[in-house]
Amino acid sequence: MNNLLAGAIMMGSLVIALFFLRFWRSTRDRFFLYFALSFFIQGAHRLYPALRDEGEDSPLHYLIRLAAYGLILWAIWEKNMPQKTRG
Repeated sequence: MNNLLAGAIMMGSLVIALFFLRFWRSTRDRFFLYFALSFFIQGAHRLYPALRDEGEDSPLHYLIRLAAYGLILWAIWEKNMPQKTRG
């Protein structure tokens, strides 16, 4: 049952990543690219423990999630910066 739920979450994350990637292609706004990368990382992260039959209690799993959520925070922070300092 856990593998079934992990697969459903993985599929949802990858669909959301494709959704944001489509918006990035039409607008070329890095905000959407960062969100797409974050959801792709989260989807791949759900696939890895399901294939290896291991739990999610190692520190590596938390670091991967921290990187994915950090991308989301970075995208929001960068989007709210003034136009002059974005470069």
